[in-house]
Amino acid sequence: MTELPRFPQDLRGRPHPDRMLRPLSAAIAAYARISRFSGRRRPPVAEVDRDLRLRIEEVRAEAEGVVSLRLTAPEGGPLPFWRPGAHLDLRLPSGRIRQYSLCGDPDDRFAYRVAVRRIADGGGGSREVHDTLWAGMLLTVRGPRNAFPFVRCESYLFIAGGIGITPILPMVRRAAARGDDWRLVYTGRDLGSMPFRAELAELDPDRIWIRPDTEYGIPASGAELLEGVRPGATVYCCGPIPMITSVRVDLPASGAKAVHFERFSAPPIVDGKPFRIALHRSGRILDVPADRSALEVVREALPDVAYSCRQGFCRTCKVRVLSGEVEHRDGALTGTERADTMLICVSRSRGGTVTLDL
Repeated sequence: MTELPRFPQDLRGRPHPDRMLRPLSAAIAAYARISRFSGRRRPPVAEVDRDLRLRIEEVRAEAEGVVSLRLTAPEGGPLPFWRPGAHLDLRLPSGRIRQYSLCGDPDDRFAYRVAVRRIADGGGGSREVHDTLWAGMLLTVRGPRNAFPFVRCESYLFIAGGIGITPILPMVRRAAARGDDWRLVYTGRDLGSMPFRAELAELDPDRIWIRPDTEYGIPASGAELLEGVRPGATVYCCGPIPMITSVRVDLPASGAKAVHFERFSAPPIVDGKPFRIALHRSGRILDVPADRSALEVVREALPDVAYSCRQGFCRTCKVRVLSGEVEHRDGALTGTERADTMLICVSRSRGGTVTLDL
C-alpha cells in the first residue's frame, strides 16, 4: 500500500538551527499542497491492549546525546513478536507516555531495544530517559504496535536523518538478510551525532552512503538524497521535516514508485481554523488558534493532561465531548466513539465551541 501522510519533525534534538529549518513556513506550505494529492490514507493503527512489565537490562550511549535501552522480561522469557517499523509506548516513572521505535533485531525474542535522543527543549520525556533511568529498573510498556509497516518490494531506498535511523535500521537488516535490492542514505548533523554507524558498517558498504552535514556544508536536498534511486523503487524515509518535504517534492522526478514516512511528533496543522474549547469541570474557556492543536492549548491550562504520539493514533489523549461538533482528524477512534469523544492532539471543531469533560 502506498503511504504518503506520515510527516516527521526534526529528530536530531536541536532547536532547528540549521539552514533547512529557516524556511520552515515554506516547508509546511509545501506539505499542505502535496497533502491534497497524497493518495490513500494510512489505515488506523490497531490498539494493543497489552501492558508488559520489563526490566532495563542495559543503558548504552550510542552517539552524542543518544542512549539505547535494552529491555527484557524480568523472568527471562520470550517477548511478543514484532516487525520492522514497530514501536513501543514507554510509561516513564513520572507517568509520561512516550513512543520509541524498536531498533533491535526482530528475531531476538528475548530483548527489545529502543534509542532516545535527548531534546533539551522538548516535552521532558527524553530528558527523563537520559537522567532518571538506569539498568535494573522496571518499566511498563505497551505494544509492540506498527504504524510504519515494512512491505515486501522489488527494490528499496532507505533515507534516515539523525535519530530517524531507529525505525529504518531493522528494515535495512531485513532487506539485506533477504537478499533484496536496497540502498541506504543516512544523514545527520555530524558523525558524532549519528547512532548505530558501527552496526551499519557490518553491512555492504557499497549500498550505504553516510552523509554528515558538516562534511558538505549544508543538509542534502531531496534530489540529492534520491539520486541514483532505481526506477520503481520504494522509498522508506524518516527524518527532519525539511528533509521529508524535499524528498516528497522531488520524488515524482526520481522514478521511485512510492514513499513511506514515519514521524515522531505532531505534523503541521493543515487548513486549521480557530475555535473555542470549554473545559466543563474547571469552567475555563480556551481559544485555539488556527495554527495550534487543542492539546497544546489545553495543556497550558491543565499541564497534567496525558498525551503521547500527537499524531492521532495512540488514543492517549482521548477526551469525552459533552457538546459541540468535532472535526475528527484521527486514525484511531471508531464511528461509535466519535459520537462523544475526540483525540485532542489532532481533531478540531467544525465551528463554534467544543465542551470537553475536563
